Amino acid sequence: MLSLAKNANLLVMFLLELGVLGATGYWGFTAGQGRPVKLLLGLGAPALFIVVWALFGAANGATIPLTGLARVALEVLWFGGGAAALVMAGRPTSGIVFAAVYVVNAALRLLWNQ
Repeated sequence: MLSLAKNANLLVMFLLELGVLGATGYWGFTAGQGRPVKLLLGLGAPALFIVVWALFGAANGATIPLTGLARVALEVLWFGGGAAALVMAGRPTSGIVFAAVYVVNAALRLLWNQ
């Protein structure tokens, strides 16, 4: 039963990662004035987050994998960025819920050495 919970927690982590990309894209398409700026922000923000995650955060393929406090800082900035994007896009409740789910997920990953 515990292995099922651990796997579910990893699934939640993956969904949170996708959520960050969706949140930053949503923010980008709602921010700025004019279609070109919205397009640039809506596509550029998730692209920037993808590059950062691929370089430093991807579990099985990061170019420069971070560990310890550096990994903690990356995750706080990454998932905090997703939550902040939701808040800045006018969805504060969604941003708070997103941040809360991340905190629970991170605590469980720490507890279970994931």
